[in-house]
Amino acid sequence: MPTARANGLTLYYEVTGSGFPLVFSHEFAGAHESWESQVRFFSRRYQVITYNARGYPPSEVPDDVDSYSQEHAVDDLFALLRHLGIGQAHIAGLSMGGNVALNFGLTHPEMARSVVIAATGSGTTDRERFQSQGEEVARRIEAEGMEVMAEEYAMGPARVQFRRKDPRGWEEFKRQLAKHSPRGMANTFQGVILRRPTIFALEDRLRTLQPPALIITGDEDEPCIEPAVFMKRHIPGSGLVFFPQSGHTINLEEPDLFNRTVLDFLTAVEAGRWPRRDRVADAGTLLPR
Repeated sequence: MPTARANGLTLYYEVTGSGFPLVFSHEFAGAHESWESQVRFFSRRYQVITYNARGYPPSEVPDDVDSYSQEHAVDDLFALLRHLGIGQAHIAGLSMGGNVALNFGLTHPEMARSVVIAATGSGTTDRERFQSQGEEVARRIEAEGMEVMAEEYAMGPARVQFRRKDPRGWEEFKRQLAKHSPRGMANTFQGVILRRPTIFALEDRLRTLQPPALIITGDEDEPCIEPAVFMKRHIPGSGLVFFPQSGHTINLEEPDLFNRTVLDFLTAVEAGRWPRRDRVADAGTLLPR
């Protein structure tokens, strides 16, 4: 079983294919298996790396909630790439993993050839409600276990789109979610999800993001819509794509569309055809005459 030592912990990872490295970082409700459709597609052209974050077996599950943070998650990815001898890679992530991709690009721009920021920004809007509901989710995970919580979590308002489109895939997602570590999930929610800065709080840093960036969001993933537009407005080298009638789990809901969209982006970046705008023009100055 391939593992790497990262900041004193053991992380599980998988490497598939050969070529330029492409890393996928998973969401809170996922794991490395969440990227199977992407691994099968992109490993034809890239060296694809997937991994389980701390708290997600077979990666190590620390007991202390203070061992979990977005900063730790970024440092873990950095350590994993160093372990693999990778100096630069495309970094892609969804939701929690999208925050990792974004903040990795901000912290280690020399190592990120590009960043894909998918379904990212939950908790940015309606912050007080998000915090109170998040504390209750973490409490219930520890009290009731993942099998009970998976049934409810998988039926969230931004998850039902997946069930509607692909009931078999949704059932598989729910089964995998039910197998997660309750301690790891509760600590991840409290230490990472609830404590990370909002996308709005990153405004000044977003303007400094150097790697080319692709932002992807489902148009029915309400908590991530405003953050996606905000990132587009403030990241100079960014593009924004909305998937129609799609929720949060867009790489699973729409794997073909997701893969082709990301591939077009990577191809443009590698060809030097992804422009960077250092200043966004005022909306009123470019009206047609």
